[in-house]
Amino acid sequence: MPVKKILVADDSATDRQFLLESLSRLGYQVVLAESGEQAVDKARSELPDLVIMDVVMPGTNGFQATRQITRDEATKHIPVIMCTSKSQETDRIWGMRQGAKDYVVKPVNVNELATKIAALG
Repeated sequence: MPVKKILVADDSATDRQFLLESLSRLGYQVVLAESGEQAVDKARSELPDLVIMDVVMPGTNGFQATRQITRDEATKHIPVIMCTSKSQETDRIWGMRQGAKDYVVKPVNVNELATKIAALG
């Protein structure tokens, strides 16, 4: 199933805006969330084709939100790509264990991200 609608969850307004503009230019419909809690809620209400999830956020962090989304009956079919400044291999492994399908380190290379998104579709 091709990816059309993407939920971007990031507490940084700058990063959200960058991803919104970059993904919109590539033809994707983008929905935004500012926290892990909001990401989980919007995943349920919007049913996006993909979630791009930051890790370091106040409250529910990206690892916790990814685990909730990928284990919830209503949203477990939605792939998650972690998108974070946490670049350690242990972080990547932990993200994948929470249910993420891929892992991108900030600053985001839009071409790399586009290739990963296309691979999921």
